[in-house]
Amino acid sequence: MTLGNAELYRLKSDARRGLLENDLILQRFFERYGTQLSVEDGRVLSQLLALDDNDLMDLLIGRKDSVASLEKEMQTDSFKMILQRLREK
Repeated sequence: MTLGNAELYRLKSDARRGLLENDLILQRFFERYGTQLSVEDGRVLSQLLALDDNDLMDLLIGRKDSVASLEKEMQTDSFKMILQRLREK
């Protein structure tokens, strides 16, 4: 089941960050995959967007492969897929 318009709007609003680099990566992601996101994808994105800007940027650019607060969640296939899509150039 794909995300509804309200859920997608909320995620896009939460994706507005303090670091331009994060904004650009997240904007590109939503342009490519926004209409295809499932409810599970939305849950994963919400967890990522709850991170502080620097931790999020480290994950998005591949400087880090994990953060302590999401160690368990990052082992799931859905989390790995979203992170892979976010890292696409």
